[in-house]
Amino acid sequence: MSTTNTTPATDFDCDLLVIGAGSGGVRAARFAAQRGARVIIVEGGPLGGTCVNVGCIPKKLYSYAAHHGEAFEQAHGFGWEATTPRFDWAVLKARRAAEITRLNGIYDGLLKSAGATLLRGWASVADAHTVAVRPVDGAAGSSVKHCTARHILLATGGRPQKVDGPGADWALTSDDMFDLDPFPRRLVVVGGGYIACEFASIFNGLGAQVTLVHRGPRLLRGFDHEVADFVTAEIRKKGITVHLQSTIADVRRAGAVQTLRLKQRAAAADAGAPADIELEADAVLHATGRIARTDGLGLDALGIMLNPNGTVPVDPHFQTVVPSVHALGDLVGHMALTPIALGEAMLLVDHLFGDGVRRPIDYSLVPTAVFTHPNIGTVGLGEEAARERGPVRIYRSEFKPLQHTLSGSTERTLMKIVVDDVTDRVLGMHMVGADAGEVIQGFASAMQAGLTKAQLDRTIGIHPTGAEEFVTMREVARR
Repeated sequence: MSTTNTTPATDFDCDLLVIGAGSGGVRAARFAAQRGARVIIVEGGPLGGTCVNVGCIPKKLYSYAAHHGEAFEQAHGFGWEATTPRFDWAVLKARRAAEITRLNGIYDGLLKSAGATLLRGWASVADAHTVAVRPVDGAAGSSVKHCTARHILLATGGRPQKVDGPGADWALTSDDMFDLDPFPRRLVVVGGGYIACEFASIFNGLGAQVTLVHRGPRLLRGFDHEVADFVTAEIRKKGITVHLQSTIADVRRAGAVQTLRLKQRAAAADAGAPADIELEADAVLHATGRIARTDGLGLDALGIMLNPNGTVPVDPHFQTVVPSVHALGDLVGHMALTPIALGEAMLLVDHLFGDGVRRPIDYSLVPTAVFTHPNIGTVGLGEEAARERGPVRIYRSEFKPLQHTLSGSTERTLMKIVVDDVTDRVLGMHMVGADAGEVIQGFASAMQAGLTKAQLDRTIGIHPTGAEEFVTMREVARR
């Protein structure tokens, strides 16, 4: 076990104290305890963090729910005669809540079976080896418990960024979307990132009239431009109104209804769009970013100064400027993805309580999915980023999936491969279509192993599937 202090381990209450029982915190606590470390983990909220409670899991469940309405309609093309389906928002909320409660219990069981001690409360760092834990209820007279640790891990994740502009008093964040009451028949989503686009697709699929408002010229900044433009066209076909280069200039509220006035940027107005647009909404979601959850941790007193974007600076071993204090996951901001937090937790545990030989994460080849309708799956570089590195070959295919030859849907699929023209190595693979994340996952493994276009060409496809298109593209679309 590597250490950062010469004090005997028995002089501390534990070897590792973890603040935050989200994905990264629970993973670090479990595996450190399994390796014989004495572990305490502190959490005041539901176990599982953002992913389990207000992120990946409930959002994907709602995405599944949203697909069913479309599936009922498409079934007619395959000979099924069905009565008009009726969606019950209350049933979906209750079913989701029961599943999340079940997962909370599983996380509790995982910690106990590993031998970690769970303390319910809110923690702050008192000094380099001491953590103060306040009771969850914060009742007057409640005592604060102090725990000492050889190593302290900050794993408090992130939270939605609050807005302070027009309509801030009534603005919703992504955390609020799972238990809205009543169901919003008219929803305005402000933002252009993956959270905004996913919730726009979900509520559109559930039957809401959805308007997506984004200040930039393109949705999904940082994604391959062709992919972003393609999915924008697809969600518009499904009935989502998208206003690009637009901001909220004013919001008025009368009862439960908000009236928003949108201001179009000059470029949009010049393209023929009206300078001002007025629309009504029953709910307005502001999905304009997330920030690290550092409030109340006591980092200033320790001399830990935050990065300009609010994240905690760490070295390659996730150590802060205080040698005994570590941080990972959304808190450090390498990539705000659950699998990244899990991977970073394993690296840290290996460094502190193992042989430290685990290979570091290759952040350049992290696959990801956006659960819009249709889905996006992507790994590696987009075309624009790849061209900055040198000459490339682009292979692309756009088609109507076999399912939709009978379903009546106009949904199309886009698949794209970005190849280094000198080495033949595949630099990026991108898909917009059904189950795109499932398809891309396997190709991500191949890219980690140095996949070339020639190797793709030698691969036999599974027919008839959409995924086989990735191994049958032969014609260069452009260089």
